[in-house]
Amino acid sequence: MAQEIVLPQWGMEMQDATIVRWLKQEGEPIQEGEPLVELETAKIATELESTASGVVAHILVPEGAIVPIRTVLAIVTAPGEQVPRPAGATASVTTTPASGTLSPPRRADLAAPQVVPAARRLAQERGIDLAQVQGTGPGGRILLADVQNALVARTAAPPAPAEVAVQVTPAARHLARQQGIDLRTVQGSGPRGRILLEDVQKVLAAQAPPMAQPAQVVPIRGMRQTIATRMLQSLQSMAQVTLTTEVDVTDAMTLRAGLARQWSEGSLSPLHLVLKATARALKEHPRMNAIQKEHEVELVPEIHIGVAVSLDEGLLVPTIRRADTKHLAEIARESHDLATRARAGHAAYEEVTGGTFTITNLGSYGIDAFTPIINPPQVGILGMGRVVEKPVVYQGEITKRSMLFLSLTFDHRVIDGAPAAAFLHALKGHLEDPWWMVAALP
Repeated sequence: MAQEIVLPQWGMEMQDATIVRWLKQEGEPIQEGEPLVELETAKIATELESTASGVVAHILVPEGAIVPIRTVLAIVTAPGEQVPRPAGATASVTTTPASGTLSPPRRADLAAPQVVPAARRLAQERGIDLAQVQGTGPGGRILLADVQNALVARTAAPPAPAEVAVQVTPAARHLARQQGIDLRTVQGSGPRGRILLEDVQKVLAAQAPPMAQPAQVVPIRGMRQTIATRMLQSLQSMAQVTLTTEVDVTDAMTLRAGLARQWSEGSLSPLHLVLKATARALKEHPRMNAIQKEHEVELVPEIHIGVAVSLDEGLLVPTIRRADTKHLAEIARESHDLATRARAGHAAYEEVTGGTFTITNLGSYGIDAFTPIINPPQVGILGMGRVVEKPVVYQGEITKRSMLFLSLTFDHRVIDGAPAAAFLHALKGHLEDPWWMVAALP
């Protein structure tokens, strides 16, 4: 009996998905639970498994298409069963135009190894032939680490070329290597034909100027398209205002250094302290921990803080759930694990959705302050700059202190300036007097 393979909705925020690559072609057998198609949603790249066993009779959506949830992607039938292609469905490349019958699967397709989406994306970006990559996953599946190892092997320095018999000055040899000049083609003008720096420079001057390289055109699609749409929607649909304050985090950095010496499991960064303090401030100011709906604002009782993680193709926001109930060590460990999985393409959909407030950190890039854009339907986002030591007036004296800028963007339709400023002031106080973080208070 023919069964439809439908695009599911993996979360409340999921509206559509892009068909990246079909892992099976028409006429190929498939088992229930076997990967059928590679998809990319607004949050993650993943594989959709078949919900039926049999033969892939019809592929109804071409690669590169963006389709809404609950769209029928393919039809799986029992072996030998014949079902007509649905009206309006795009013909698959594996059908013969003259007869409409299914062509046998290509040998290359049958032998193609399974590849995780993150590994395939990296291979496409770096020009790696996946047929030459040895997979180390289950059943020879190619993992992200396998492609990274292939990149390392490809970029390894080639063996040094055999030295030419003629004598070459070190400066000439260095320049020739930099510019890719074969010294065997250079006429030396020094004693006994020795090649001088000037000889290599003459060869370079005689060479024709390189052809202008065409501009690279990068299509805006998938995750990048989703980010573009959501950020424009955010700015056009909200009255966003940004408040900035400078925080004395000298004691917080002292606390961090002391805890780091005692905690051997991983690193404790300024972000983890800010995340902990933000969770407490949100608990004290619940209007900042809210979700904007069409004609109402939902004050969420649980505090789920998203932390923006930069990727090559965009960013993801893994979520620390119930952050106000967790201690520093838990926050540090969980945020590190989530960021690692997100960068490797292994984050689950529920791990990058459901946030009630977001923190974005550009301190590692040397940025002091900036204007973050709210991630709808949330009503606030905190931007974190770098921690820098500077001279300040402290207790009536000029002394060196560790300072940090925080920038809070909020939706003025939902929150007025005074309550937003009160939230930021409370957050500042929690960071300037941080010792509560290691007391019994969560």
